Amino acid sequence: MKCIKNKVNAELKAGNIGSNTSCEYNPCHYKGQNCSFCYCPFYPCNDKDLGNELHSENTSNDVWDCSQCLFCHDNNVVEYSYKRFSELGITDSDDERIRDIVFKEAKERFYHLGKAVMIVGATSDAGKSITAAALCRIINRKGYSVTPFKSQNMSLNSRVTRRGDEISMIQTLQAKAAGVTNPSYTINPILLKPKGERRSQIIVEGKPFRDCSVSSYYRTFVEEEGRDIVKRNIDFLRSRYDYIVMEGAGSPAEINIYDRDIANMSAAEMADATCILVVNMEWGGSFAYALGTIELIPEKDRKRIKGIILNNHKGNVKALDGAKKRLEELTGIPVLGVIPHLNVDLPKEDSEYFRNTKEAGNGKYIISVIKLPHISNFTDLDPLMLEDVKVRFVTSSDELKGSDAIIIPGTKNTTDDLHWMNVSGLSEHIRNYVGRIPIIGICGGYQMMGRKLMDPNGIEDERYRSISGLGLFDMEVRWNSYTKHVCKNTGHMLIGDEGRISGYEIHMGNTVNNNEEPLFFLDRLRGGLTEGSVNQDRKLFGTYQHGVFEMPAFRDHIMKLIGAKDTKRLDYDAYVEENLDKLANGFEKALDMDKLWELIG
Repeated sequence: MKCIKNKVNAELKAGNIGSNTSCEYNPCHYKGQNCSFCYCPFYPCNDKDLGNELHSENTSNDVWDCSQCLFCHDNNVVEYSYKRFSELGITDSDDERIRDIVFKEAKERFYHLGKAVMIVGATSDAGKSITAAALCRIINRKGYSVTPFKSQNMSLNSRVTRRGDEISMIQTLQAKAAGVTNPSYTINPILLKPKGERRSQIIVEGKPFRDCSVSSYYRTFVEEEGRDIVKRNIDFLRSRYDYIVMEGAGSPAEINIYDRDIANMSAAEMADATCILVVNMEWGGSFAYALGTIELIPEKDRKRIKGIILNNHKGNVKALDGAKKRLEELTGIPVLGVIPHLNVDLPKEDSEYFRNTKEAGNGKYIISVIKLPHISNFTDLDPLMLEDVKVRFVTSSDELKGSDAIIIPGTKNTTDDLHWMNVSGLSEHIRNYVGRIPIIGICGGYQMMGRKLMDPNGIEDERYRSISGLGLFDMEVRWNSYTKHVCKNTGHMLIGDEGRISGYEIHMGNTVNNNEEPLFFLDRLRGGLTEGSVNQDRKLFGTYQHGVFEMPAFRDHIMKLIGAKDTKRLDYDAYVEENLDKLANGFEKALDMDKLWELIG
């Protein structure tokens, strides 16, 4: 504790330094944070609004945890605190007046529950996700702390938090837009991952909870656990951030499940959120979708909808003036703006976009991706679009012709998708390309490349207790328990120039009896460990690392193998940041921002 006291004393002497961008960890919480109190002078405040007690396994005592508290990083709090320190003559961290007087005064003046705005859509694929991302970036650029939130998301594209929790990919994108450096499960407390046969794995607060059918989810889970889960995470975020930008799911007017829907108006009520309805203008009948949605919502919830955004319009915006006015007359709700089709390149949610996509890009080199029935984390492929490639999604062996590389991606049901590949003839044809072109397996795709997949307890799929793999790697995969391996990783390649890589793992089933050379070395606090498999002579690469193409090293290695001479060693993360700014700029230009700020406070 003496070390911490010395740090606080140094901070008291240094005064208000603002956002310390020279620090290698900045921003450790959110963009624009005030770093004057890197070590909080109020610790331990023991204020339940800002933290909670945790039991320490190391000391067997309770300790005060305020790791997710942002109060001391607020500019107003810092300025007021230093003013009072000076007035009271406080120069030492042991001065009890820091907590007894200054903290209490600052909390009374500046602590408030965050304001919430919810983006709901007239249909699926209305543009809720990008609208929420745009608002997150706009609010963050104004200097406020802001976080995204989606109570329930059904998605096979997920990411891993710093603490090893699994949440939806799109919420991590929105968190990036909000400037939240290390998002937690609180922004997506319920994640549904479809497994087929109308069943999904339920991820609750970042951890596997159980598998569930659609009917039992709404009949049992929502009432017994779901509402409480959503409420406690909303309350937590409101106690930490100035604004919560919430995203609904599907339509808020699904009258067949309205009383059991915890993703839309029920969540809005919990957060006391102002709601904005988004309509996709590219779809025919968009005005009818808007009007019908509003009229189907019960009056008590309809009152929350304060604005309408007409999204993704291709054409003359002025031509909509008459229709906008008529919609406002019919609904009594103002149209906040018409968003033109914006040329931004951001990761897509797994929606209609992917289901109907056969290829992406128009480059010289063809990378064929097996479009598995249960494909997951297909955003792994997005960084390839930075290169001179055409990504082709294939479902038959004939479509493999002309490939410069083959990728077997992740899947939510490895054994069933492997069976599908065997029946379709794809497995046999993939083997014919061994040694001729690079074949890369990611997560479930990597597991398929082994000799044998063993699932004696039917954890992945009870129909396949044992199934032969592609036999490309001398290894086996085994599912022993309903346990998911989830972690974020950094490391370097063990091939080529040994460049840096990063990624994250989300998988059940583990590789055993692996007789192949490892592909990567992963960093750990003490030493490290090897991961993946590689056979360079046969041009075979396998890894559990999702996101492995985001840093340029591995992407560059594969591109050179297929003959590319000029590769773009771009960091995909920086590319996404650039496009988030373009997105926010487009929304700011098209929306009535004065009216928007009036609505959301």
